[in-house]
Formats: sequence, C-alpha cells, structure tokens
Amino acid sequence: MRASWSPASPQTGTTQSSSWDDTVFEHPEELDVHRTAQHHLAFGYGIHQCLGQNLARAELEIVFGTLLRRVPNLAMAVPTNELSYRDDSSVYGVNQLPVTCN
Repeated sequence: MRASWSPASPQTGTTQSSSWDDTVFEHPEELDVHRTAQHHLAFGYGIHQCLGQNLARAELEIVFGTLLRRVPNLAMAVPTNELSYRDDSSVYGVNQLPVTCN
C-alpha cells in the first residue's frame, strides 16, 4: 500500500492480488510451474513466513511427481481458456479441471 497511514485512519490490505502484479510478474494470470519469479507472497515473508512451507513444497513435489510417473499420459481435456475459476472466496482456483489419461 502506498497510501499515507495514521492511527486515526486505519488501512486494510489483502495479499490475494499480491502476486498478480504485471510490473513484477510476466503474465501473472497464467499458471506457469516453471516460472522462476522471486518476491511473491505465497508463503509470506520475514517474520510472517509460513512455518509449513517446506513441508508443503515437499508434498507438492512428491504428489505431482508420483502422479505423472503413474499416469504419464495425463493431459487437460479442455483448453485453458475454457476453465471456469472460483473467485468468490479467499481461496482462488479452478472449479473443475477435466483431464484425460489416454
């Protein structure tokens, strides 16, 4: 936030749009698992850093690695632009992710 602040005029903020800054992240609206961008707020920063982030990262590496080894032909069943997104809660994501494994 770049607004001036004083105790008489409290401010609120959200991190929901923090990693969507197109001046920092190229194509922030696209999921790119190979993106090497730094300075995102997915797990917080500094003293507010998530204590479980290393476990979460390890779990994701294991689950996706195992899934892709066991189902090597896994692919999206619809084009990305046909996905509908959940934007009515604090957790953003797709409503459904149709896949095929032919």
